[in-house]
Amino acid sequence: MLNSQSTNLFKNAFKRFLPNEQAISLGIFLVVCFLLIYGLSDLLMPVFVSIVFAYLLEGLVVKLEKLKVARTLAVLIVFSVFLACLCFLLLFLLPMISQQAVELAQNLPGIVGRIQAGILRLPQMYPKLISQQKISQIMSAMQNELLSYGQSIVSMSAASVVGIVSALIYLFLVPMMVFFFLKDKQIFLVWFMQFMPRERNLAERVWQEVDIQIGNYVRGKFAEVFILWVISYITFTAINLNYAMLLAVLMGISVIIPYIGATLVTFPVLIVGYLQWGFEGDDFTLLLIAYSIIQALDAVFLIPFLFSEAVNLHPAAIIIAILFFGGLWGFWGVFFAIPLATAVKAVLTAWPRMGETITDNAL
Repeated sequence: MLNSQSTNLFKNAFKRFLPNEQAISLGIFLVVCFLLIYGLSDLLMPVFVSIVFAYLLEGLVVKLEKLKVARTLAVLIVFSVFLACLCFLLLFLLPMISQQAVELAQNLPGIVGRIQAGILRLPQMYPKLISQQKISQIMSAMQNELLSYGQSIVSMSAASVVGIVSALIYLFLVPMMVFFFLKDKQIFLVWFMQFMPRERNLAERVWQEVDIQIGNYVRGKFAEVFILWVISYITFTAINLNYAMLLAVLMGISVIIPYIGATLVTFPVLIVGYLQWGFEGDDFTLLLIAYSIIQALDAVFLIPFLFSEAVNLHPAAIIIAILFFGGLWGFWGVFFAIPLATAVKAVLTAWPRMGETITDNAL
């Protein structure tokens, strides 16, 4: 009797998650894809990056096609704009960011000295709250942390040759693959579809859901990064904040990691403002107001406008996705955490429930 009940429970659970042959085929296909991506991520990461950029640019190509522009010409126009943006990034933006990062690194001893002097004054200012012994412990911890950071920088410098070679490979392979993915999209799709089962209504339904949600998210996120970077740079330059471009880029990149990124970027912005003006000046107050307005504009206007059609994910789901995919693939896992989580949710949304039949009308 007990074995019969256990068997029935197992069958019901199996039918709930894999209710028919198409679901079984799709489930196997998704597992195989995940294992291949996980196992070959280090080798094929340029391919994955190229696919993301091609997917992003495909929306612009489709818009030009709707304006009666031939596919080949539309691809050439969009790819030319992509190369122009890449050249701007490499020839203008990166050198400026590097220069400001070097200046910041050269000023680090003075910055650390000012921070230490401020910490040493705390026992005199607040004798009841903090003791000299506690200050000594804090200073010792800071020295140990700076020493570990210095050792990390040395090890990074030793591996810089490998990083330069990898960057050159990306700069050559990624644009070339992006062009071919855009130009020969139908050829790749036909080749890929031959590995799918003939009865693939469920797979098509899942892809439609994933395509809508991922497309909205990826394009919206790139637009958010660009808008926030431009607004931040204009604002920081207007108030004469040091390292304006470097901090503006950090502001733009921070939106890739929701909640966590905005929190992390707050510290360098406020620290630079404090070291430049101090707490008492009107300039630091202006920086606080401007920074708060930028974050409010992002939360109140940009996110609802750009992601109105995207899947809403619970904050806990976003944090779990960042931890999970970041643990699997490091930086790129964090970068693609939200799109991957959105894809998982889209698959679960389109997945058939127990007793549901899959027909052509389901589409």
